[in-house]
Amino acid sequence: MSTRCSATPGGDARGFAFELVAGEAGLELVARHHPDYKPLTLAWTGASQRRRIAAGRKQLLARAVGLHKTDSLSVLDATAGLGRDAFTLAALGATVTLVERQPLLAALLRDAWQRTATDPVWQKAAARMQIIEGDAAALLAGPARWDVVHLDPMYPHRGKQALPQKEMQLLRELCGHDDDAAELLDLALGACRRRVVVKRPLSAPFLAGHRPDFQLRGTQARYDVYIPPSSADR
Repeated sequence: MSTRCSATPGGDARGFAFELVAGEAGLELVARHHPDYKPLTLAWTGASQRRRIAAGRKQLLARAVGLHKTDSLSVLDATAGLGRDAFTLAALGATVTLVERQPLLAALLRDAWQRTATDPVWQKAAARMQIIEGDAAALLAGPARWDVVHLDPMYPHRGKQALPQKEMQLLRELCGHDDDAAELLDLALGACRRRVVVKRPLSAPFLAGHRPDFQLRGTQARYDVYIPPSSADR
């Protein structure tokens, strides 16, 4: 039987009512205002995730961050979200720092990490991950540096004709829009040694109108890659 762990900060001020409950498989994010939605639980070792990892360093994400060029990289995932991209990179050899400022989402990430860290198959990947709850802008403005900074800001949908999948809709309602994404790009360019990678929908404009050095395009998303003048990747 589930028990309440925490409630949405600020209550339902925006008409939303989220809470975390402890379920049999781990923490669950329940949207009380969507009684027909299943609770959201983060699981990084399911079949779809294993297929991503099995695709290796030739897949778009790994190529975008540059894992196909080197055995290891330090990556800051400044908008960690559900942590799936970060775990994929860690499983492929990168050392990944995940930053998430939404407290309930950060709690889900920590729960997923703890479960993964006890799995003998995946504990080495989990050991290459660090989760920070806080503001990525403050971290990027500090003295720390990473080989790569990965950004996947929330992109607002237009109208109601094509509502995003339920999982993405919950994220939008929980986190709102990343209004500081342009600021994060500027800060990231000063905090990376090699490149900044921005994940975008195929039809989305460049973040902050900043044209990337190159792109990698898939069937559903693209990666805009920015390389600072001093980067070793030039």
